Amino acid sequence: MRFVKQFLAVLAVMVVGGQATAAVQANPWLTLAAGLVSAVLTVLTYRWVVRRTEHRDVSELAGGGTRFAAGALIGAAMFASVAVNLAFNGDVHFVGAGSVSNTFGIFGFMAAAAVTEEVLFRGVLFRIVEERLGTYSSLILTGVAFGAMHLFNEKATLWGALAIAVEAGFMLAACLAAFRNLWVPIGLHFTWNFLLAGVFTLTSSGNGLGQGLIQVTITGPELFTGGDFGPEGGVAAVGAGTLLTLIFLVMAHRRGHIVRPGSRGAGVAAYATVAR
Repeated sequence: MRFVKQFLAVLAVMVVGGQATAAVQANPWLTLAAGLVSAVLTVLTYRWVVRRTEHRDVSELAGGGTRFAAGALIGAAMFASVAVNLAFNGDVHFVGAGSVSNTFGIFGFMAAAAVTEEVLFRGVLFRIVEERLGTYSSLILTGVAFGAMHLFNEKATLWGALAIAVEAGFMLAACLAAFRNLWVPIGLHFTWNFLLAGVFTLTSSGNGLGQGLIQVTITGPELFTGGDFGPEGGVAAVGAGTLLTLIFLVMAHRRGHIVRPGSRGAGVAAYATVAR
């Protein structure tokens, strides 16, 4: 029952916030405001519903600033590695300056996307499924579900959805397992998305969001560029995400954060340990 209550509460905020953000997307400043409000309401709703249904401190939301910054640094490093790979295996062209105002709009859009998706898929789905089925089964199941969600994007492809499942769904779940703190995957997710679409005006998961800060085009083999789906459909992003997944899982093992199937107590203890 707690799963249903948490899932529906967060999903409701996600849907309403997403609709509100989409409704004002023509105005970048309203998009910024709507996105930030959606992100804040999602965090507050998650904190409230978890306290009500689990009667505990929501330790996975502790240390917001420093944990978010840690995730942001990882996301920036991942983006830089993929960008270097694309530069060597394709042609990167800097077209010129983009739109500063629209960059702020993309900032709000990506803030809402990162927070709502991480809270729903990692905070609720991965965390609770992990208690029943263990870390690895939960990582696979929720990662596939996360990838499947991207089949509804504008220029979605089956390969693109599979790539998202591997490089993001698996990787972000492993990130939560390693750190037992939601702000780290939120920071990683947001930074990757914002650099991709908000700074360099590249297609994000099949969605074009208009001009970012700088206009960049990438040509070359679709194997690396990802084609219409964007760089997330290329092997460079899949490779970087897979490598991070392995690193995070090694960290989780060393920290004793791997949950065995049916060990609900171990799952809760993993968060309590890092909160001290």
